[in-house]
Amino acid sequence: MPTLSDNKFARRDYEVLDEVEAGLELLGMEVKPIRAGQMKLKGSFVKIVGGALVLINGFIPKYDKAAGGTEAATYDPYRTRRLLVHKKELKKLSDALDTRGYTLVPLSVYTRGRLIKLKVAIARGRKTHEKKDILKQRDIERDVRRELKR
Repeated sequence: MPTLSDNKFARRDYEVLDEVEAGLELLGMEVKPIRAGQMKLKGSFVKIVGGALVLINGFIPKYDKAAGGTEAATYDPYRTRRLLVHKKELKKLSDALDTRGYTLVPLSVYTRGRLIKLKVAIARGRKTHEKKDILKQRDIERDVRRELKR
């Protein structure tokens, strides 16, 4: 599973509780830029809209060599894209969103065979002092490992 794009800030800003794999519903001209690693997940989020899971604000640039049809002329790189999950998983995600403080966050985009998948996490937002505590704990662990090596 080669990773094509990562949301590097998601694990820092959120405590990941559970992960779900979702398929991406894409236009033909969006596949090649994703496979080239040009998709950006920073600032994007996942919501349940009208009984469907959607990725909002995910950036996929226009493919340069795309045919000049009407689809290419009106292409929006930040358009809302539908995510494909099983009904059981959608129910699990909607139940988790009913809990106060939980949200859905896109973690990474990768390939599974010839398909492009998005890893979505049920997450709880971290407060600033929690982020600082985690960084402090990581520094302490790194120093201990360094001392044990000597």
